[in-house]
Amino acid sequence: MHLPQRAFSLYQITMTEVKYNRINVLGLGNVLYGDEGFGVEAVKSFQASADYPDIVQCIDGGTQGIYLLDYLESCDALIVFDALIPLEYETGVYVYRNDELPGFIHRKMSSHQMGFSELIGIARLQGRMPLEIALIGVPPRNLDLGIGLSSENAALLPEAVMKAKTLVDEWLKAFQF
Repeated sequence: MHLPQRAFSLYQITMTEVKYNRINVLGLGNVLYGDEGFGVEAVKSFQASADYPDIVQCIDGGTQGIYLLDYLESCDALIVFDALIPLEYETGVYVYRNDELPGFIHRKMSSHQMGFSELIGIARLQGRMPLEIALIGVPPRNLDLGIGLSSENAALLPEAVMKAKTLVDEWLKAFQF
């Protein structure tokens, strides 16, 4: 399809004049299943250790599934903390950005639970994806019923939080809020 020159120029202007208004930092997981609660613990840690302007919102998303869609669609940039699978990944903090997001990005504890990958799919279909998205996670070491992270993953919280802070600082500078 060939667009008239005027339409193309208007499209370019619209794309260069985007105003960024919100960065969401979302923690996913079920705190009742050990390391499955990593995302929730990470967002709490991030919020407690950071002093950002109000445009940076921290959300404990828990296992709310479809009810989190607005947090994904309403922001310009999104960080998601979550436990990652496959379980055989080496212990460490993994960061995936934009098109690097893997297909396995949310462990479901039940077949009735909507995962983060489905939320991304819905947002894409509706044309409401954030301009920037990053997933920060660790492979779970303990998914048994019980509150609290394994010692291995608890030790990785500071590194995960630091990686998120680096991204938020980068986005705040680039977006010129």
